[in-house]
Amino acid sequence: MAKVWIMGAGGFGVALAVMCANNGHQVTAYSPFQEEIETLQRDREHKKLLPGVPLPDNISLTWELPEQIEADLVILATPSFAVSTSSQALSGKLDRNTIVSCVAKGFHKDTLETMTEIIAKELPANPIVAISGPSHAEEVGRGVPTTVVAASRNRKAAELIQDTLMCPTLRIYVNDDITGVELGGALKNVIALAVGVAHGLNIGDNAVAALMTRGITEIARLGVAMGAKSETFAGLSGIGDLIVTCTSMHSRNHRAGILIGQGKSAKEAVAAIGMTVEGYTATECAYKLAQKYNVEMPITEQVYQVLYHDKKPQDAIHDLMERPKRHESEYIWLLNR
Repeated sequence: MAKVWIMGAGGFGVALAVMCANNGHQVTAYSPFQEEIETLQRDREHKKLLPGVPLPDNISLTWELPEQIEADLVILATPSFAVSTSSQALSGKLDRNTIVSCVAKGFHKDTLETMTEIIAKELPANPIVAISGPSHAEEVGRGVPTTVVAASRNRKAAELIQDTLMCPTLRIYVNDDITGVELGGALKNVIALAVGVAHGLNIGDNAVAALMTRGITEIARLGVAMGAKSETFAGLSGIGDLIVTCTSMHSRNHRAGILIGQGKSAKEAVAAIGMTVEGYTATECAYKLAQKYNVEMPITEQVYQVLYHDKKPQDAIHDLMERPKRHESEYIWLLNR
């Protein structure tokens, strides 16, 4: 039995808490919002995001952080914009052997840092692991078979995540390419918005398949430029997460894209979803990273123009289709640039 502390009591935080508790671990779920915790304490389920999923009795709920957190594993399950403040809140409260993992996917809006890079600045002594892959909270919490990857430069830390969290409903692989794993998880949200727009426009399955296929290609192109391994993007945190986010109505990015395709502005679509649409900020960050690393990312660029410069989705699709001819092989294309 491990002591697991979960930062964040939203849908994914509660889903992970339920899974860990059912796996026999001692679980504490934390939220800084007292009302949120009191509601969970009263209802013993997250009625808005995980209705019908009861919280086991061995899950403690709190809105207060102690001076010292006794935990074998801390999981950050907040939106990406809250990872920095959550990491700061943990500073000085953890034993140096406590593993800190993160399931948030995205970038720091201003610095373009990944989630684990943000955490490492606040908790430099702790082993850090990124957990990513096709894993909707709605299914993890209900015990639907799910497979993810735990990535870290510290192999023992990744394997401890594997040993601690793996169970009959969650299979975990380990990976040492933390850059690739994080980029795949963050950038697939951009492509999910594009696919949602295509669905909203009702332009057909061929276009959707093309966006997904060429989308993972440009994600890998940027990843390799940033030091990731190309094969990572053929794995769970790459094509795996891309498929589930582009095809499921559980995906807020996909749903927001549909609304944009149906005629709403980006801001209207994000507001209508009513929860964090990670792809909105990730698109701007990806656009800036592409410029920084001099990488061509045509789908990302067109999504950026639609989201931030009110370009008509139909015009964006036209411009993608009218791009100069290319060889499908990235290697040949790069040789002849």
